[in-house]
Amino acid sequence: MFRARLAFVLIVTAAACYDAARLTAPPEADRSASLGAIVPAGGSIQAAIDAAAPGAVIRISPGTYHEALTIAKPRITLIGLGSVVIENPGAAEDGITVGDAGDGFGLANVTVRGFEENGVRLDHVNGFVLLHVRAENDGEYGLFPVFSSHGAIVNCSASGHSDTGIYVGQSEYVSMLGNVASGNVNGLEIENSSHILAAGNEAFDNVAGILVVLLPGLDVKTSADVLVARNRVHDNNHVNFATPGEIESFVPSGSGILVVGTDRTTVSGNVVTGNQFTGIAVGSTLLLGALAGLPHEAFADIEPNPDGARIAGNTVTGNGGASPIPFLPAVDLLWDGSGVGNCWQRNRFATSVPDPLPACR
Repeated sequence: MFRARLAFVLIVTAAACYDAARLTAPPEADRSASLGAIVPAGGSIQAAIDAAAPGAVIRISPGTYHEALTIAKPRITLIGLGSVVIENPGAAEDGITVGDAGDGFGLANVTVRGFEENGVRLDHVNGFVLLHVRAENDGEYGLFPVFSSHGAIVNCSASGHSDTGIYVGQSEYVSMLGNVASGNVNGLEIENSSHILAAGNEAFDNVAGILVVLLPGLDVKTSADVLVARNRVHDNNHVNFATPGEIESFVPSGSGILVVGTDRTTVSGNVVTGNQFTGIAVGSTLLLGALAGLPHEAFADIEPNPDGARIAGNTVTGNGGASPIPFLPAVDLLWDGSGVGNCWQRNRFATSVPDPLPACR
C-alpha cells in the first residue's frame, strides 16, 4: 500500500512541479479509495482494468505481460512495482490505448515493447501523466499523445521507432520533461501543437534530435507558443530509416533542433553538439515540402512560415560539415530567411547562415 501511494504521489508531484497552473492531475482522493488492486505475475492487466472502478490505482507485479491494453474509464493509474514489461502478444498495433473516456490517465514504471504501430497511444485524453515509461521498438511511435491536453511526459525513454520516439501531436498544454530519446527517426517531435514545454531532455543518435513542426493536411492548422529549453541534443546522425515516401523520410540526418513553420517558438539554454548537418535550424514547412517533392498547393491550409522564433542563450558548437541537402549549408545555426520577427541572441556558435543572423531587440 505504501509503495502504491508513494508512486502515485510522484506522478502527481511531477505534473504539479513542472506546470502547476496548466496540468490537470487526477484527484488523489478518488484514487486513494481504490488503492489495493494488484496484478500478480502471470495475471492479466486488462482483466484488472476491466474490473476497476474509475479512479483506481492498479499495481503490477514484476514480470513480462504479453497483452495489449485498452483504457476506457476515467482516472485509471497503472504502476509497475519493479521490472514490468508489456510486450506484443502477436500482431497488436498499439501497446496501451487510452481514448476520450480515459481522462486523467496515469502510467508509471513500465516498459512497452515490440508493438507494430505505437507503444502508448493517447487519443483525446484530457489530463495525463507518463512517468518512467520506456518504449522500445514499437513501430512508428513510442509515446504518442494526439488531440490531448494538460499532460506531462516525465523521465521517460524511447528507442527504435521509425517516426518518433516521444511525440506530441495536435495537442496543447503538454510538458515533456527529463526524457531520453535515441535511435529513432525523430527523437522528440512537437507537431501542430501549442503551449508545449520541452525541457531537460536528452536526444542523441536519432535522425533529428528535436523537431517542432507545422504540417499541412491535419485537423489542427496552427502551432504556437512552444518552449524548447535546457535540453542536451547531440550526435543525431542516424541514417533515416523511415518508411520511404512518408514525410518523416525526408527529415535530414544530422539535425539537432529543427523549428519548421511554427510561430512564437523559443529555443533557449540548450547544448547542441556533434550534429553533422545543423545544430539549430529555423525554416519554412515549404522547405520540407520541397525535399518531399510536394506541390505548393499541398500547403494551402496552413501558413507555413515560422514567425516570432527566438533562439537565445544556446551553446551550439561542433555541428555542420556534412550537409545531406545540396542547396543548404552545414552550420551550427541555420535560417532559410522565411517568416517575420525571428531573432537570435547570446548564442555560442562558430558558423551560421546567414551571417550575421538578426538580433533580438
